[in-house]
Amino acid sequence: MPRASRSSNCKRTSKNAGEMLRVAVPNKGILSDTAVLMLKEAGYATRRDPKDLHVVDEENQIEFFYLRPRDIATYVGSGSLDAGLTGLDLLHDSRSSAERVADLKFGDSTFRFAGPKGAFTEVKQLEGKRVATAYPNLVHDYLAEQGINVTLVQLDGAVETAVRLGVADAVADVVSTGNTLRQAGLEIFGPVILKSTAHLIAAPGKAAAAETLLRRLRGVVVAREYVIFDYDCPANLVEQASALTPGIESPTISPLRDADWVAVRALVKSDEINAKMDALYELGARAILVSAIHAARI
Repeated sequence: MPRASRSSNCKRTSKNAGEMLRVAVPNKGILSDTAVLMLKEAGYATRRDPKDLHVVDEENQIEFFYLRPRDIATYVGSGSLDAGLTGLDLLHDSRSSAERVADLKFGDSTFRFAGPKGAFTEVKQLEGKRVATAYPNLVHDYLAEQGINVTLVQLDGAVETAVRLGVADAVADVVSTGNTLRQAGLEIFGPVILKSTAHLIAAPGKAAAAETLLRRLRGVVVAREYVIFDYDCPANLVEQASALTPGIESPTISPLRDADWVAVRALVKSDEINAKMDALYELGARAILVSAIHAARI
């Protein structure tokens, strides 16, 4: 396990801390648990107590600062921290100059407009209306592109009650199933404002410094998305089999003792396991084995 020291504040406590990569991590919210788990799977020391706000991983020369999700893009964009894990929606709303480095492919969410049932069918009907949201900059920029003027009512969470309480005519919020909006008597209308996922971001000019962190996190993403397929295949069917399991770059083909057969190894998407196994078996492949990936570098 990587050695780590912990403190309850964001001050650097190690003599070598100034040489370390400084990374912001969400301290709460829907992204927090998965972000911490990804970092742990990537081989980094992570906090054990939710009250820990600062973790120094001396072995990997990296510091983690656990911050409010909404503040991460601001800290990174200002250059106070080198990199961070945050949602694309929060990055856009912050108007930070932080650079998008990579999509980490978790924390999926969709940003939509919603209003009282039957009140709106198109976004242009919001002209002159009051719109409640916890993401005022994101909504303003989207509507400005459409040439629509509204009065934004900034709230910090639970915006679905704004219409019922009379402070707004419509809302703009993150939607997963839509159940919360429906329970508040609202219905979704208009196009998707933004599809958001967790991203690795970097301070201006610092993306290269986060290259090792990026490779490790990408390795975790690959390990979650793919499995290893091993199977025996008649040599005369290898082209057809390879078309079914092309891998990321190319499958590995190895000769077997029986010259009429070859061994094939390739990466396959996890959600395609059974369909690919069925297709390979019908083609003539045998001894089809599937293995999980613990870690990867692609």
